[in-house]
Amino acid sequence: MNAAPKSPETLGPALLDRLPSAVQTPSYDRAALAPGMAHLGVGAFHRCHQAEYTDDLLSLQFDRWGIVGINIRPPRLADTLGRQGGLYTRLIRENSHVEARVISSIVEVVDSQESAAPALGVLASPDIELVTMTVTEKGYCHIPSSGTLDLAHPDIVHDLANPQAPRSVPGLLTRALELRRATHGRALTLLSCDNIPTNGVILENVVRTFAERRGDGLADWIAANAAFPSAMVDRIAPAVTQDDLDSVEQWFGYRDAAVAVGEPFRQWVIEKKFAGRMPRWDLAGATFVEDVTPFEHLKMRVLNGAQTTLATLGVLAGLEHTFDAIADPLLSVFVHRMLVEETLPTLMPVPGMEPLAYVEQSLGRLKNTAIRHRNHQIATDGSQKIVQRLLNPIRDRLRQGQGIGLLSVPVAGWMAYLIQASARFGKRWPVSDPYAGKVAEIADMTGRDAPALASAILAIDTIFDPGLAANAMFREAVTAALGELLSDDPMAAVRHGLEQDEVARLKRSKQSAL
Repeated sequence: MNAAPKSPETLGPALLDRLPSAVQTPSYDRAALAPGMAHLGVGAFHRCHQAEYTDDLLSLQFDRWGIVGINIRPPRLADTLGRQGGLYTRLIRENSHVEARVISSIVEVVDSQESAAPALGVLASPDIELVTMTVTEKGYCHIPSSGTLDLAHPDIVHDLANPQAPRSVPGLLTRALELRRATHGRALTLLSCDNIPTNGVILENVVRTFAERRGDGLADWIAANAAFPSAMVDRIAPAVTQDDLDSVEQWFGYRDAAVAVGEPFRQWVIEKKFAGRMPRWDLAGATFVEDVTPFEHLKMRVLNGAQTTLATLGVLAGLEHTFDAIADPLLSVFVHRMLVEETLPTLMPVPGMEPLAYVEQSLGRLKNTAIRHRNHQIATDGSQKIVQRLLNPIRDRLRQGQGIGLLSVPVAGWMAYLIQASARFGKRWPVSDPYAGKVAEIADMTGRDAPALASAILAIDTIFDPGLAANAMFREAVTAALGELLSDDPMAAVRHGLEQDEVARLKRSKQSAL
């Protein structure tokens, strides 16, 4: 009688020395690694970005920079990274090419979903000199149109009433700083790695505003003992699928419940503004600069602007992934012309980067068929993203007296995407956005009246600055595109955007020839 096939081992410290040669393993003594920083929000992006940069740095210059990973929202880490001693496989994928590597910079994981106490124990520790975070745009509990703390946010209301048991990121960080002041007084750098413009400024705003509400001189102590550098991060790392988990077992013969998948490209630009020691990530390819803003604008308005545009318009066109949308001839031409003709003129010069080349590189990255980034995933929390990706460049164009016929289409695309998730429009797809309920309410009351729909959504002043919402050119362009996007031929909006832009270009060329 044949014995049952042996079950594959699960990745962990005991397996490191027995992994196949095709899997790259740490070159430093991981047993000697001690925690020196914490990370809030241990998802696929962190595992493909900050944790990998740190792993690279430890190989080059070993120091006490082990990461304690903390999740205060689902998913739980105990059964994935926790069971594996913090180890996981990072797969770099580009079309048919695959590169596997075990990252070992995460030395401990903490689940703090039920209570803030475990997270606070880490964040208040004198061993922790730095906190990085990827908590998504909505984790900052800020008002997107202004960047200020949303004092009406339910979690902020709760935390101001129960400061010792915080639920929100601003409440948690403020309480951790308060505990540090009371116990050892050591300084702390808090480094946002989320896709928000001036993310360090916004993080400082929400924490300082929360601390001012607490009183007792806490805001002044934070001003003197904490630093909030801004950063620009870049690597496409889609949500991990069961196929990704299965592929590691099939290719390499072991199980890994915490696989992360990313593209080859990566970038990290960090403002030189630290409260104490910082890891020398620049040795591993990061860039320390005085001002992150030009890099931030370039990435958010070009790469992220393209992603948001392709995501919502792609869903409306019936396409599943980003690479499907960029492969569509109409959407490909549209997004390229939008970026080159309307977005690029709003950018400030970026040291060492040529904008047109960056556009081509960015769109080339989106064509990677191995990065199965679903359009619905990219469209998640669109209300938190469109301000920096689309509305800010539109505002700049209007200020310059220039056209916005192309940039207005994806703004209407975001509206149409949420409208069609409403009951009145047949709940065509599930959506995840803090304003999904508000837009559904508008859609249910209004029906297919595009001018009324556009007018009601533009009146949401936490997204749309009232000055922009009142602009006649903007309102007209968004309303026209929305009407077509909600029709039986949604791509008519894209075609008409290109046709109108072509007419405007011909007019400009005739005027310049006179």
